[in-house]
Amino acid sequence: IYSLTDFQRNAKDHVDRLIKTKRPEVLTVKGKAQVIVQDARAYEQIVEELETIKKVNAAAAFDRDEGRSVQEFFDEFEKKHELAGEKIYAGALPSCR
Repeated sequence: IYSLTDFQRNAKDHVDRLIKTKRPEVLTVKGKAQVIVQDARAYEQIVEELETIKKVNAAAAFDRDEGRSVQEFFDEFEKKHELAGEKIYAGALPSCR
C-alpha cells in the first residue's frame, strides 16, 4: 500500500516493481484506499482466467439443467441493452436445452 503522492513522486520505481512482481499496488488518498494499479499483462491474465471460470460455471450449470432457454437469453439481452420493442429474436431458433 502506497500513497498516491508517493506513486506520483516515484512513478518509475513503482512501474518497475509492478512489472517485476506482477502484483497490484493499492494507492491511498488521505489514508484511504482509492486506486489499484497493476501491470497490464498481469491484468489481462486475470481477465482471461475470470472468463474461463465463467465458462466452466456456465457449463456446469447447464449440466445441472440450470441453463436458460434461448428465448430467456434474448429477453434478458434485449432488456440489458435497452432494445425493448426491437425483438432481435422471435423464436426462430430451436431450443438449446
